[in-house]
Amino acid sequence: MKSTRILAVLGLAIAFAALAAGCGSSSPSVGANDVAVVGNCEVSKDKFDNLMSQAKKNYEANKQAWPDTGTPQYVALRKQAMQFLVQRCEFEQKAADLGIKVNDSDVDKQLGTIKAQYFGDGKSGTCDSTCEKKFAAEMKKQGLTIDQVRDDVRASVIQNKIYEKVTAGVTVSDQDVAAEYKKNKAQYIQPESRDVRHILVKNKALADQIYQQLLNGASFATLAKKYSTDPSSKDSGGKLTISKGRQVPEFDKVAFKLKTHEIGKPVKTSYGWHVIQALTAIKPQKVTKLSEVKTAIEQQLVGQKKQDEMRKWVDDTSKSFENKTTYQVGYEPPASTTTTPTTP
Repeated sequence: MKSTRILAVLGLAIAFAALAAGCGSSSPSVGANDVAVVGNCEVSKDKFDNLMSQAKKNYEANKQAWPDTGTPQYVALRKQAMQFLVQRCEFEQKAADLGIKVNDSDVDKQLGTIKAQYFGDGKSGTCDSTCEKKFAAEMKKQGLTIDQVRDDVRASVIQNKIYEKVTAGVTVSDQDVAAEYKKNKAQYIQPESRDVRHILVKNKALADQIYQQLLNGASFATLAKKYSTDPSSKDSGGKLTISKGRQVPEFDKVAFKLKTHEIGKPVKTSYGWHVIQALTAIKPQKVTKLSEVKTAIEQQLVGQKKQDEMRKWVDDTSKSFENKTTYQVGYEPPASTTTTPTTP
């Protein structure tokens, strides 16, 4: 799953999730070395400072200016960091309620996947000695310890398992799929099409001259390469595959009226003057059947329903911790619109 986040270069779960978190009551109390207490989970100042440090390094890696202390942008980053850490605590505690357990082997497996993806050879799917060296160098560059990385990976695994658990029962019916297809049927219509070639020039006089040369047997490809100002087609002799309604109306009218191999008289459009030749017969309009796209539509709808289900779960979780969360002075995040973690 992903959250609205400022990604670290490692692509791990070092991020700020912009989720609403209640300001809570006056209890439980917050220790001097903590920035918040969420239920039975304490958020230390060290974790908060480390997260802000990683965000700053990420800004620098992307050549972005880090906001000055006290600016609205800086304040927003601090509050987002707080929200992320609070959410991590919430998820960890709710995972237990869902019967979710994460052990070292789960973390090892996920970390191995991350290493192979970012530092491996892209083929074996494993992390060899070279990969491990690259990973270690990147950790050093980012100022991370292996314990910090494993902590982040563990949080990511918990989040993934929660998503799987919460959305496990999501399905859509054939009626849902059919209704979605009907609602968007226009996007499954492939309009008439044909292959043409054209030469685009700036003025009518040159277009008329080219037209006459073509009628006298001149090479279309040669003239296109010499005169056409259309960079997308001139080097291929002016060839294009066009679909009805996708070009400017003046071009369409001529291109779909011509007989196969016929060369049309120059036509003016907002781009200039075109000399068009039809190369193939017109292929008729085709409508993609529901049976051909049913699986894709079903996957899309299931994904949407899972997002809705997860969004509701995150909102409910946040509300359930409102009276169990207390912040150190100056660290309270504002009430905001929730953004739910999603699947990759």
